Formats: sequence, structure tokens, C-alpha cells
Amino acid sequence: MTPFRSVVAYAGQEVSAFGLGVISKVFADRTHLGLPSFSFQVCTDEPGPVYTDLGLRLEVPHGLELMAGADLVVLLPNERRPPALSPEVVAAVRAAHRAGAILASFCTGSYLLAATGLLDGRRATTHWSLAADLAARYPRVTVVPEALYVDEGRLVTGAGDAAGIDMSLHLLRREHGGAVANAIARETVTAPHRDGGQAQYIPAPVPAAGEDERLAEVLEWVRANLSKPLSVSDLAAQALMSPRTFARRFKAATGTTPQAWIRGQRLLVAEELLETTDLRIEEIARDVGFGSVTVLREQIVKRRGVSPRAYRRTFSRR
Repeated sequence: MTPFRSVVAYAGQEVSAFGLGVISKVFADRTHLGLPSFSFQVCTDEPGPVYTDLGLRLEVPHGLELMAGADLVVLLPNERRPPALSPEVVAAVRAAHRAGAILASFCTGSYLLAATGLLDGRRATTHWSLAADLAARYPRVTVVPEALYVDEGRLVTGAGDAAGIDMSLHLLRREHGGAVANAIARETVTAPHRDGGQAQYIPAPVPAAGEDERLAEVLEWVRANLSKPLSVSDLAAQALMSPRTFARRFKAATGTTPQAWIRGQRLLVAEELLETTDLRIEEIARDVGFGSVTVLREQIVKRRGVSPRAYRRTFSRR
């Protein structure tokens, strides 16, 4: 399947200015950096003025017909809870899905996608404070309140406004490969990857002075030493903490365990090496610390559904 290029964002009245900014920034023109070109446009119910949640007036020249030719349709959040959705919008979204488009939404935009019925029998997420209400309004949807984003193939949902970045980078990584997603993350100065299952809200106290700096130094040390066997004890020693204290503070700060985080970093590096180098798969497995091709293959198949060789054929940018 050809990776998506045409991106259309649907903006209703009181659209989130932040949400619109996030999507437009991620899919901006970066062909000067050697990255794929995206056609990004905004549509609304009827061409004309749309007011954001900040009261800013936007002139949107396109109506719902724009969805018909899109590869990716993003239903933007707004301040209406639940957001209003006309029968015409429902019909346009469903038609875009039938035509093969990927549909994505985040925050209150997940209400819009749920209203089409396309999420019935599937998993979805939204902002953690709205999860119970979304589940009550749409009982056929399995709401996952703790997830940053949920991937159901051609239906992808994200948590709060900022999770729109994570969701978009996930789609880029899935469709265009890790090198493209990482390059856009670097250009926008954001984290290149946060796992969809990572907690979106962590009720943790502010770290003690110096503690967050030590943790950041440990994470950098891990990235520089992925080829080595790494245990919680090794990381704790770098942080000058006991293993139990380190594991607890790591989970409080990141929402995941040290070993899960290390595995994710190894996969990120392995994918980029598959895409951008001629290194043998055995060398990549060794360089990222998986130890054997078998382990690397198991992890890539689990994460991407294809073998390392198939992943390389699909996303090679050499």
C-alpha cells in the first residue's frame, strides 16, 4: 500500500487552535530536508469563516468534498463537549473511510469519530478526563483511558491535544518509517517516539532538585550503551540510587518500566539502521543489544507485523 501523502483536517466551529497547529506543523512542507511531501488542507461543513476556541477567525475555503480524495483525514478537537456533528459530516467521513482513507482523531475529536459508528466494536482513546463520558455515550466503543493513542488500522485515536503529536508521529513511523518520523520530530523539537500504551497522565510529585537531571543523564548513557547488557541495577548505579528506588522513580517520571523503555530504544535504533544503512541484520541485532537475529526478528514482528528484511524493503531510504 502507498504511504499517505494527502492530509485533510476537518475543523468545526470552536476548533482547537492548538490541535490545528499541531497537525499543520507535523505535516508541513519539508521537502527541502529530503522528506516526503504532504498535501495538507483544512475543510469544514461549508466554506467560510470558522472560529477557533481562542476566538480567532479562520477563512476555510474548502467544504466536506475535500475528504473524498484524502489519504488521511484528521478530525480535529474543539471546545464543544460532545462536539456537534451534522449528518453531512458523518456521511463524508464514512465515505472517505470506504474509499480507503485513514481516519484519525484526538481529544474531543474522538467523539466525532465515535459518532460515525466506525469505532463500534473497536478500541479508542481520548483525553483522560473525558474517557468515562465517551464510554457512556458510545457503549459499543471500548475506551482505553490510559493510552496516549490507539491504533486500529485505518482508525487511530489519540488522547489530549498534545497527544496529537504522538499520534501523528506514530502514523508517520508506521506508514513512512522511523527515519522520516525521527527527522520530523527533530525538526519540531519533540520526542521522536512515545509508546501508545504509555500512561497519558502520571499523578507523580515534582522530582526533587537534581533528580530529573540525574535521570536525564542516565537515559543518555543508556542510548550510548545499547549494545551492552543493561539491567536495572546498572541504571540505578549510574543514577546513584538503589535498584528499587530507581525503578520506582523511573516509572513515576516516564510511566513505564526501565526494561520496557530500553527495549523501545533498541527497536527505534534498529529500525533506523534497517532504513538507512547496509548493515547486515546480524550486525544490527548486536549493535542495539538484542544479541541475536532471532530476538530482533521477534521484536520487529511483534511491533510491525513484518520481518526485519521486509521492513527494510518497505522503508529503505538509502
